[in-house]
Amino acid sequence: MIQIDKNRIEEIQAHGERDYPYECCGLLIGTFTEDGKKIVSEIYAISNAREEESKRTRFLIKPEELMRGERYARERKLDVIGFYHSHPEDRGVPSNYDLEHAWPTYSYIIVPVTKGKAETPLSWELEADRSKFNAEEMFNE
Repeated sequence: MIQIDKNRIEEIQAHGERDYPYECCGLLIGTFTEDGKKIVSEIYAISNAREEESKRTRFLIKPEELMRGERYARERKLDVIGFYHSHPEDRGVPSNYDLEHAWPTYSYIIVPVTKGKAETPLSWELEADRSKFNAEEMFNE
């Protein structure tokens, strides 16, 4: 389960619209609770490092960008609790590529962007054995 407020969701949607027709990407920064919930405190936008044409269907976070985001979170006594990205002209459902590159424990929020307009994002968690994604309950507070 992931807790994310309306403002953070709007930030993700705005990032998806700004980067359209390319995929946007970024980090979900917050805390892991003892009962297994994730609470998003901040969105950390990252530029998609993919080559121009492949940016329409893939995103890439360079290692140094990930490290910068992790350092940013640590300085605030927070953690990277997941990632977000957009799916231009597609559903908010993980692709096979997403499955191959995801890590257990983290949340993955995907926002569909259709004709430049962001829709309702969905959140996903990867099974521990990395076999599939499961829909993750996402709620605002």
